[in-house]
Amino acid sequence: MRLPTTAHTSRPWRIHELTPDFRVEDVWALPTPGRRHDFPLLVEEVAALDLSHSSFRAVRALFTIRWKLGELLGWDAPRTGVGERVPTLRDRMPEDLRNAGTGPSFDAVPFRPLYLLDDEWAAEIANQTMHGVLHLGWVPDDGGGYRGQLAVLVKPNGPFGAAYMAAIRPFRYLIVYPLMMREIEKKWRAHSGTLPGVGEPDKHFSDDRRDRAHRSSGQG
Repeated sequence: MRLPTTAHTSRPWRIHELTPDFRVEDVWALPTPGRRHDFPLLVEEVAALDLSHSSFRAVRALFTIRWKLGELLGWDAPRTGVGERVPTLRDRMPEDLRNAGTGPSFDAVPFRPLYLLDDEWAAEIANQTMHGVLHLGWVPDDGGGYRGQLAVLVKPNGPFGAAYMAAIRPFRYLIVYPLMMREIEKKWRAHSGTLPGVGEPDKHFSDDRRDRAHRSSGQG
């Protein structure tokens, strides 16, 4: 479900310290109900997501077209990325965030993890069109449990970047995000078994996946 911008800006996320010159492009509630300590599982799930191999043909097609265009037009060349066209947001991080773990690396997309906290994970990406941040949070839900919340922050690269972001907006809202939510929900259910309610035993989550997720976050 798409959320208002205030669903992100009203929370005391640490990412606000790093992105005063970015705008909040999208905020979505993720269909990933869980409990307080299940956030590392969601982080692992998102890091492994590969929409170019989505189970939905429309999503696969859009991402294939985007990567091909980027290759042909040089949008994703190394010179346009983090540390080249734009400095990394790690340069803005206070010492405590620098010392925090970064969490897992992404399997299929060129995001660079920035930091991982108990309820917050952020990663950055840059290309010829924009400098962007993917922010994942773990927020209380109405049933006494928790769920994921996804925010995308962007800093367009001049008029071209602004025009590009405007051009792809209808595709994001009508195709990519709705189907991505279904993809995330499907994987969450598959990997967590029967989704636990508050107070239910930990057997519903794979101990092996939980252990791997905590190790990747530097918590174990």
